[in-house]
Amino acid sequence: MKFEVTATDSNSAARAGILSLSHGEVHTPIFMPVGTQGTVKTISPDELLHCGSQIILGNTYHLYLRPGVDIVRKGGGIQNFSSWRKPILTDSGGYQVFSLAELNKINEDGVKFQSHLDGSYHFFTPESVIDLQRQLGSDIMMVLDECTPYPCDFDYARKSMELTLLWAERSNQKFQKTTPVYDFEQTVFSIVQGSTYEELRKQCCERLIAMEFPGYAIGGLSVGEPKTAMYEMTEVCTQLLPENKPRYLMGVGKPEDLVTCVALGIDMFDCVMPTRNGRNGTVFTRKGPIVVKNALYKEDFKPIDETCSCLACRNFSRAYIRHLFQAEEILALRLASIHNLTFYLSLMREMREAIISQTFNEWSKSFFLEYNSKS
Repeated sequence: MKFEVTATDSNSAARAGILSLSHGEVHTPIFMPVGTQGTVKTISPDELLHCGSQIILGNTYHLYLRPGVDIVRKGGGIQNFSSWRKPILTDSGGYQVFSLAELNKINEDGVKFQSHLDGSYHFFTPESVIDLQRQLGSDIMMVLDECTPYPCDFDYARKSMELTLLWAERSNQKFQKTTPVYDFEQTVFSIVQGSTYEELRKQCCERLIAMEFPGYAIGGLSVGEPKTAMYEMTEVCTQLLPENKPRYLMGVGKPEDLVTCVALGIDMFDCVMPTRNGRNGTVFTRKGPIVVKNALYKEDFKPIDETCSCLACRNFSRAYIRHLFQAEEILALRLASIHNLTFYLSLMREMREAIISQTFNEWSKSFFLEYNSKS
């Protein structure tokens, strides 16, 4: 992996860069569509490309349970198996395991969990998760971590952070001792935890930096904390994390969050929001989100967003897409998801261009002014 910062904004911490991975270059800042089970729901790989996708996210936990890493390996790795030929980042599955709190048991060695599919028991260790991601063949692997809930007290957050740091060290050692299963290189990112406690976030950053990971993620945010706290903890981390390495804010977020956090120095994002909200009838426009399946749009023959050139906006009206939702047609889910992903990725591209042209501050003000108006 190689990461180069190619431009910085003079009025904020925003930066543009190029992340070079085995399956291609990624121009940052970037949003990664979530393809939990080796697919972005309702969207084909070709459609992802048309939306502007450069890298997508998969999930080790889900792919381990179904279809199983042996199947993926026999299929030539996750890129060949899924026919997505560009970069893939795989989450370790830690968040999924820990979100099923009543089905897991954590100790220093790892986590025992019960499958949400069939109730069978499994055990993840930092080392086994690295091995699993080696077999999946993702470009970027994530270490196993413990994602703390919100709220949690300081002592719980501290103990959780210590466990995450221990697991990060073990993951790094395992990564260094193993070789790729396929004929390309992989890299591994660590994850900063510490809940909403500045002292813990700083300590976690400093100790992970000493381990010299190629990239750093910020986890444990967007889990119910106030938005101001999310921004504050993000800034605490970006001020400490190395300038020459990529910074990834996990599970974030809304369009306004992306703009704010790019200004704080974040390079990479992922979130289920554009596709999940799309499947539920909420679409994003330059003037804010709308629920297109509502009766308000029954006779609205404008496109979802007149500034958008996606498949949905080029060909269909709000009224027609609302009709599809009312009729429970699968095309409704697809069109809304395609539009939302195009919106998110266009937003990232515009931010990158504004950073390079030194107009990010003006662009950001214009975005918020329009986005907070009525559609």
